[in-house]
This record gives sequence, C-alpha cells and structure tokens, in this order.
Amino acid sequence: MSILPLPSGVVGLLLLSACFSEHTGPSTGGSGVAVGDIFFRSNRNGTANPAIDTIAVGDSLTWRWGATGATPHSVESEGAPAFVSSAVLTGSGTVYTVTFTAPGSFDYDCAVHGSGMTGTVVVR
Repeated sequence: MSILPLPSGVVGLLLLSACFSEHTGPSTGGSGVAVGDIFFRSNRNGTANPAIDTIAVGDSLTWRWGATGATPHSVESEGAPAFVSSAVLTGSGTVYTVTFTAPGSFDYDCAVHGSGMTGTVVVR
C-alpha cells in the first residue's frame, strides 16, 4: 500500500474539520436548535451563531435549552418576515416551538445576548 502526499491546503482543511469548539461543534443529530451559553446551534447540521436550519412550510422548529443553568435566553424574531418570539426563559430542558406556515428566511437572536446568539430559519 502506498501513501500519496496531500497538498498542504487539503491537510489544513482536514485539521480544521477535526477541531470543534462548543459553539461550532458537530451536530448532535436529530432536529431543532440547541440553546447554550452563549450560542444557538443547529442539531441537524452543527451550524452555530448563526444556526441555520431549512424546513418545509408547515413544519415546526424547536429550540431546547441545555446546560444553561440560570442564564436567561430567548428566541427573538428579527426583521421581516417575522414569527412569534419567546419570552426570556431560563432552565435546562426548557423548550420553545414555532410552526412556520409561510415560506421565507426568518432571522432571530437572543433578546439578552443580541448578536452573540443568532440564527436563521429558511422555510421552503
């Protein structure tokens, strides 16, 4: 078996793909968005700040607070089109669910942390 050398750019990409922080870590599988301190992360694809999820018209998206303790967070719709925002909530295991009934690109953030926690829901 012979081993061919890889170009340095490929090696760099491989090394970067193997390194994850708590904010951009790999997907935990399933659906919905993980709410943590201080990030939104898509469970489908691992994107974070912004967490980006694509769903079908009529589908729901659930945000689940995990290991957030007493730190408050919210899901606040930003701009147009808009969806109903959550209240400021605390506590691991807290959930907030929205059913999206129209297509569009829906931006959101945390009312407490602003641009430090962001996401987009693309509804097709």
